Amino acid sequence: MAMTMNGEVTLPASLDAVWAALNDPEVLKACIPGCEQLNKDDETHFSAVVKVKLGPVKASFKGKVELVDLDPPNGYRIQGEGEGGIAGFAKGGAKVALSDAGEGQTLLRYDVEAQVGGKLMQLGSRLIDSVSKKLADEFFANFAKAVSAG
Repeated sequence: MAMTMNGEVTLPASLDAVWAALNDPEVLKACIPGCEQLNKDDETHFSAVVKVKLGPVKASFKGKVELVDLDPPNGYRIQGEGEGGIAGFAKGGAKVALSDAGEGQTLLRYDVEAQVGGKLMQLGSRLIDSVSKKLADEFFANFAKAVSAG
C-alpha cells in the first residue's frame, strides 16, 4: 500500500541550526516517537530501531536510512526501509527542504512517499494515514522544542 504525506512547519531557529539538528543523531533520536536506537554509521547512513503502535499492531522496526542529494543547508532526500517482523515492512523516502523564514526562523517543507506491507497493510489506509500524521506532528513538535532550546 502506498502512502503520501506532505507539509511544512516554521521552526524557531536559524537555517544553520536546523540543518545541524537534522544531521545530529542524538537530536533526532530524542524527537522521533518510539525511537530506541539511532546510530550514525557514516556521514550519510543511519541505522535505527523504532517501536510503534498502529491500532492493534505493535511492532519494533529495524531500519536503515540514507541521506542523498545533500544540499547543505537547504535540504536533502531521505530514503530508507525497515523490517517489523510479522508486522510487515515499510520503505520509502522524503524530500526535506529548508528556507530562511526571516526573524531567525526556518521554514521546513517535507514530501513523503512510503510503501507498507504485511500485517500493516491489513489495517487499512485511513488508520495508517492517521497514525502517520500523528507521528509526524509529534516529531515536529519535539523537533521545534529541540532547536529552540539550542
